[in-house]
Amino acid sequence: MASANNNSNNSSTKKDKPAKYTVIKQYICENIESGEWPQNAKVPSENELTQQFDVSRMTARRALQELTAQGILVRSQGAGTFVATFKSQSSLLKIRNISDEISERGHEHKAEQLLLQAIAVTDELAILLNLKNNEHVYYSEILHLENGEPIQLEQRYVNASLVPEYLLQNFTKITSHEYLSSVAPLTEATHEVEAVLAEQHICQLLNIEEIAPCLQVRRRTWSKQGIVSLAILTSPGSKYRLGSHLVF
Repeated sequence: MASANNNSNNSSTKKDKPAKYTVIKQYICENIESGEWPQNAKVPSENELTQQFDVSRMTARRALQELTAQGILVRSQGAGTFVATFKSQSSLLKIRNISDEISERGHEHKAEQLLLQAIAVTDELAILLNLKNNEHVYYSEILHLENGEPIQLEQRYVNASLVPEYLLQNFTKITSHEYLSSVAPLTEATHEVEAVLAEQHICQLLNIEEIAPCLQVRRRTWSKQGIVSLAILTSPGSKYRLGSHLVF
């Protein structure tokens, strides 16, 4: 029996051991977080990481590629790999969960649910959400934080007839994007991106001065049943950027 238990423990230890490329990613992130490698600093090459961690070049390349895709590193053909500028990055062409984006950077996501209520349907909302008579709109206002710092204010208008239980959710436990994706799977979306000076109360929530430029994304999403929501996402321009990598 003792031998069987030992084998089980050994198997568990092997299973819990992180993959080698994950160890490299953690090493790089720790050096960036500690300030040892500031923004624009050159990081070890694939060959150097291969020797340092006794791994294949493919493993080292995977670690660098994944951190580059997450916006933590920037790779330049012929010059090397560098620490990206310290702005949170989101993809313009993909709709991603902000909690996942922050977690992939090795940071902690937290959400503060500021408002969650039914509101009157204005003429503008009726047009934007393609509402008909006697339909309702739900409104949520959620502040997203990255390592305790405000990174994005999410103001979302939701078609109540398509998502009737929206007001029953706790968006400090699950993001609105996650919830809507589960009950009204996304089939279509539009983006409008604009540089703005935010209103005073938004600046206070984001902990920025009123003259500080912000990046604002207005996004409408559709499911098979129709337009699900209009989201207005406002982020400090000094902390956030939109980016993507296209292959043709």
